Amino acid sequence: MIQISQAAADEIQRLKSKLKLPNLLFRLAVKPGGCDDWFYDMSLSEEHTLTDSDRVFSCNNIQVVIDAETVKHIQGLRIEYSEDLMGGGFRFYNPKAKTVCGCGNSFSEQE
Repeated sequence: MIQISQAAADEIQRLKSKLKLPNLLFRLAVKPGGCDDWFYDMSLSEEHTLTDSDRVFSCNNIQVVIDAETVKHIQGLRIEYSEDLMGGGFRFYNPKAKTVCGCGNSFSEQE
């Protein structure tokens, strides 16, 4: 479904431990808006917030939650994390994206 690099998984684990809630799930969604048609929305959520449309799977020891609507937009998505002189951040590599905005956080599936 999606891939999370080891560096991205380490950063997610760091964020979870900073909150002192190690059982939080990593929730990934796409929502309408941003510079292009869709933007990525990441959050940490508790298990009791799961809905019937959520899919839960494990990737690099991270419990990932993705709702059914999001799945069709991110098949094959790869999430990386890197730090550079401008700071750290998650990077998204989506094979379904036809265009990506300059910030890299929103995309369009149409040309």
